[in-house]
Amino acid sequence: MNYLEFEEPIKQLREQLQKAQELQDQSDVDMHSTVADLEGKIAEVTKKIYSELTPWQRVQVSRHPDRPYTLSYIEAITGGRFEELHGDRTVKDDKAMVGGWGFVDDQAVMFIGQQKGVNTKMRQYRNFGMANPEGYRKALRLMKLAEKFNRPIVTLIDTPGAFPGLEAEERGQGEAIARNLIEMCQLKVPVICIIIGEGASGGALGIGIGDRVLMLENTWYSVISPESCSSILWRNWDHKKEAAEALHLTGENMLELKLIDGIIPEPLGGAHANREAIYATVKATIQEQLSKLMPMDPAKRIDARIKKFSSMGVVHSA
Repeated sequence: MNYLEFEEPIKQLREQLQKAQELQDQSDVDMHSTVADLEGKIAEVTKKIYSELTPWQRVQVSRHPDRPYTLSYIEAITGGRFEELHGDRTVKDDKAMVGGWGFVDDQAVMFIGQQKGVNTKMRQYRNFGMANPEGYRKALRLMKLAEKFNRPIVTLIDTPGAFPGLEAEERGQGEAIARNLIEMCQLKVPVICIIIGEGASGGALGIGIGDRVLMLENTWYSVISPESCSSILWRNWDHKKEAAEALHLTGENMLELKLIDGIIPEPLGGAHANREAIYATVKATIQEQLSKLMPMDPAKRIDARIKKFSSMGVVHSA
């Protein structure tokens, strides 16, 4: 298991626990009380650390190498009943953007999201979760397919941003994202957007317009990453912690600013600490939101969606 810098006390306790368990297995020494004490201390220390996370530490947790990615959520939520669809019917199949039909119990749902790689080779294959224009066009094609068959849409957002390469700009990166924004506002079916990791810039917003926009507890949502913000304002990455504070990018900040509709709690120690628990929580959240959105009249649902996003950032002065 990988540990972040601020998780060092947890790491030390778990190493002690492992040694105690090994000693118990390899000898006749009764270590039950020691094991129980260490397990209690681990829970206590983990709770204290995760209750006091700074914005920058939340960014680090959202990038944890053991954190589950989009396809892992889809596989768990659908119980393997998922059929991935490919291609934008114009250029190619963008591996950073995945999507297809899946079942949440008996409800057919169109799942769409950015996929990062689980190792170096897969990160390159998935372009680190940074989609090209064809990725956003594929996403829109699948959304329109869901609308055609009157099925709800769930997007899982986890990206450091849309791919900023020259070829992406040549193929219309800005237009592809802008097209998704206007089209998602008008979709006649329910749309639920969940930020499961990083929610950076237009890359996240390109699949982030929905009736419900939710964030996992240890994720972030911002127009720019703390590192990029630091490099612009201070000409280096040394001030990324201050940038994270200034950007107000945590779920609590987003909820207070009324830019999201809710926060999904994570297991103690983050989503990576108990995958089964977070899968169950996300599935239950999707079911709950669908039960509220599905009965609504499509015209009223679209009107509420547009009104919600139109009211963001409005300032009234005396």
